[in-house]
Amino acid sequence: MKIYTINRVQILPVKIEQAWDFFTSPHNLSKITPSSLNFKVLSKNEGPIHPGMIIRYKVHPILGIPLDWVTEITHVAHQHLFVDEQRFGPYAFWHHLHKFREVKEGVEMEDLVHYALPFGPIGSLAHALIVKKKVNEIFDFRAKILKEILGSY
Repeated sequence: MKIYTINRVQILPVKIEQAWDFFTSPHNLSKITPSSLNFKVLSKNEGPIHPGMIIRYKVHPILGIPLDWVTEITHVAHQHLFVDEQRFGPYAFWHHLHKFREVKEGVEMEDLVHYALPFGPIGSLAHALIVKKKVNEIFDFRAKILKEILGSY
């Protein structure tokens, strides 16, 4: 199984508390996901993020075909990092580390994602032709919309 990686870093001119509160609310994920994916959070999670939290989504990644996606929050270090891992969904493997660090300009936010596709060689071909571009577009959109929502330097 081929593991792919995407790593993005962005400075946000907010306090660590604001960044943490925004990114640890599952319902904000739909705000920073392109509308073309018709991404919906199905879970009604209340309270602070915690290890073991299960979050359910509906996403339409290719040709408008709806897919269920379930992630679990596996690690949390308050105002420092959290990890979500796919339990069921479009990937064979998905591990997303969200890191936060106070810097002079505000908060440095880092996304480090490791992922793999199902279907062996067919998945590799799909990655080369479609998925790599789509994942990058999602994170490009996220960076742009975060500038609008939270600001940027």
